[in-house]
Amino acid sequence: MRKPTLYQSIKAKRRTQSLVVGVTWYTPETWAEVKATAVDPDCFEESFEKWKAMAVLARRNFQRSGVLALEYQIVPEEFFAWCATNGQENNSTARGEYVSERLSAVHNGEA
Repeated sequence: MRKPTLYQSIKAKRRTQSLVVGVTWYTPETWAEVKATAVDPDCFEESFEKWKAMAVLARRNFQRSGVLALEYQIVPEEFFAWCATNGQENNSTARGEYVSERLSAVHNGEA
């Protein structure tokens, strides 16, 4: 039996290792609350409905490309407490870091 080529080995490894990304998720109420306190409200869509359409499309595109896209529902009070603890402002970078950190904790059984 022939040994697989490096390309075949990498391709097989990629199939077994799925990339996971967190997708920040909101309810209409939490979306409005986080947007109202954001230092970058211009990063949000005009309405919750427009945001949701964009988020669903983004999640679908991730999944089509083989990336496992997990929704993470932001609880504003917990996010604001995390910002205070970590010296962060409510901006897109902090929201992304928070979701990534929380999903990692859930995935590793720490939450």
